[in-house]
Amino acid sequence: MVKTLYVGNLPWSTTPDDLTTYFSEYGEVVSSRIIKEKETNRSRGFGFVEVADEDAEKMISELDGKEFNGRPLTVNEAKSRE
Repeated sequence: MVKTLYVGNLPWSTTPDDLTTYFSEYGEVVSSRIIKEKETNRSRGFGFVEVADEDAEKMISELDGKEFNGRPLTVNEAKSRE
């Protein structure tokens, strides 16, 4: 199974590859994406990382509040859209 993690407070220059590399140190990463504004294609400062189910809780506990490129990350389980 796969869980999706919300990752907030990202620096504008963060790429999906940066997220994959960083989160891979803590477990298996399936995919990652950065959310961008449609008009400007600029990062909105958050993204999502799909991880192996068994690694999700560890990643949340170890990475929430941890500094990434000078900014403290917000990491929690993503909520589904309604």
